Amino acid sequence: MEDLENFARLVEAVRPWLTHLVIVGGWAHRLHRFHPLATSQEYQPLRTRDVDLAFSLNAPLEGDLRDALKQAGFKEELSGEDTPPVTHYYLGEEDAGFYAEFLKQGSGLKRDGRPDLTVSKAGITAQKLRHLELLLAAPWKVQVRPESKVPIERAVDLVVPNPVSFIVQKLLIHKHRDADKKAQDVLYIHDTLELFGASLDELRNIWEGGIRPTMPAKTAKRTITTASELFGDVTDTIRTAALMPADRSLQPENVRRAINYGLNEIFGHEA
Repeated sequence: MEDLENFARLVEAVRPWLTHLVIVGGWAHRLHRFHPLATSQEYQPLRTRDVDLAFSLNAPLEGDLRDALKQAGFKEELSGEDTPPVTHYYLGEEDAGFYAEFLKQGSGLKRDGRPDLTVSKAGITAQKLRHLELLLAAPWKVQVRPESKVPIERAVDLVVPNPVSFIVQKLLIHKHRDADKKAQDVLYIHDTLELFGASLDELRNIWEGGIRPTMPAKTAKRTITTASELFGDVTDTIRTAALMPADRSLQPENVRRAINYGLNEIFGHEA
């Protein structure tokens, strides 16, 4: 429950800015369970101690987000040599505490090839992330209420990536992830497809009408190719992913088969 209490505290702190912020990463996956198309699952969602809050290039963030977080008890931790430095906003001890970080779409490089990894906006520092635009395209809203075990003061609409964007971004960043993150992302993809398994036609419509048309042809093709390469056979990454949940027993071949089926249904004739 502590993570839900911390999440509620973050939501209340940034409530005035929520219409311009998209909750991405692991918390987006947890919040997907509140969407009407989601089917009920008995197992617990993957948990993460950080909340990623993303915004677009033109998001009209005004005011002082940094002060709002400070007033809610969040403390800054600065790291790296970037200007401004990478910043995490912590509740609790840095080594084990809950924290928030902000993300902004960008290549991470200047035109001359030099690193350009951070930016300041509304008092906070955000990291620039490749393929973040996918998570901002055709986002969904989910309503969270006090009775939903998130101890917020009153109901609130939170913006999250649609499941297709969530999955496609995982595929596109796969080769840049370390081994543990690759396995975690495989489990995220599996669980997302299971969560919306009754609505794969709707997910295909999102891909064909809302996501695929916004992508360069080469990037869309790379998405399909990556999906085929990752889930054509059982790999060590899939085996590791199957071992991650503590409250259920997964078989690597079943994980591979379920993902392969779901992605084929979403990508259709392109897969």
